[in-house]
Amino acid sequence: MTVPIAIIGAGIAGLSAAGALVAAGQRVHVFEKSKGPGGRMASKRSDAGSLDLGAQYFTARDRRFVAQLQQWQAQGCVGEWTPTLYQSRGGQLSPSPDEQTRWVGVPRMSALTRAMIDDFPAVYSCRVTEVFRGKHYWHLLDAEGASHGPFSHVVCAVPAPQAAALLSAAPKLAAVAAGVKMDPTWAVALGFDMPLDTRLQGCFVQDSPLDWLARDRSKPGRESDLDTWVLHATSEWSRQHIDLSREAVVEHLHGAFAELIGCAVPAPSFSLAHRWLYARPASSHEWGALADADLGLYICGDWCLSGRVEGAWLSGQEAARRLLEHLE
Repeated sequence: MTVPIAIIGAGIAGLSAAGALVAAGQRVHVFEKSKGPGGRMASKRSDAGSLDLGAQYFTARDRRFVAQLQQWQAQGCVGEWTPTLYQSRGGQLSPSPDEQTRWVGVPRMSALTRAMIDDFPAVYSCRVTEVFRGKHYWHLLDAEGASHGPFSHVVCAVPAPQAAALLSAAPKLAAVAAGVKMDPTWAVALGFDMPLDTRLQGCFVQDSPLDWLARDRSKPGRESDLDTWVLHATSEWSRQHIDLSREAVVEHLHGAFAELIGCAVPAPSFSLAHRWLYARPASSHEWGALADADLGLYICGDWCLSGRVEGAWLSGQEAARRLLEHLE
């Protein structure tokens, strides 16, 4: 019986790597600290329906990712989102000239990672705290003190600061990951009993605490009795207010939203806030993936490439490719 490969992180990158490895005849075992797969593709189930609080949409440019997108289309778990798109500068709204094709998971963003998880063995609500080497194989220690293993290789698919903390067994890899700065984002969802009087369905924002806002129920497959909106604060504002209470974050960003939307905005009947500590890399890299092939340790994630959903998927593919290459 072959010893399986451990995948830490069940976001797009980790599941991309897992899928490529399984397709090549390898066994994998996935570990995820959240209750389910998704990472920043995860959707929040709430009283206002399911809300995309992380990744808002994705684009497809690389031919390999386009092929994956076509598979998802065939499975019915992705749809094109064609929002009435605006931009806001200095408080002035104008139609956005951005015409790129945008895709979303259907009926929620997490549908993609649900489709990718397939029937891989996976452990959820399991936060891995240490990766250590036994006599011949790798083992993982979790926050409860339980040990998992043995594993022939480890693919670490988590944000750079978390990867750096896990990989003390590979100081060079850990040092590269530790040098990557990742920006936080406060996300707020608001629900209104009556639809707001605006055509706007998505907006890129400048000169505001807000960076982006979207009418969540304008996306295909979303159903809600409320007019639901998702607001993302800028990295700078999020960093400055990183420890603010959720209530205060909702109040601040609701106020910024009301200022720029160009119509009357009542008090929401529903609100929630979510803090993404590692929402996106501060700068893009061209690593593809990071590896210490001799040790059998690999790192992937959107931060190894563009920071986009496509970058995360491609990074997972690259980690798997390097691992399989080393096995030959």
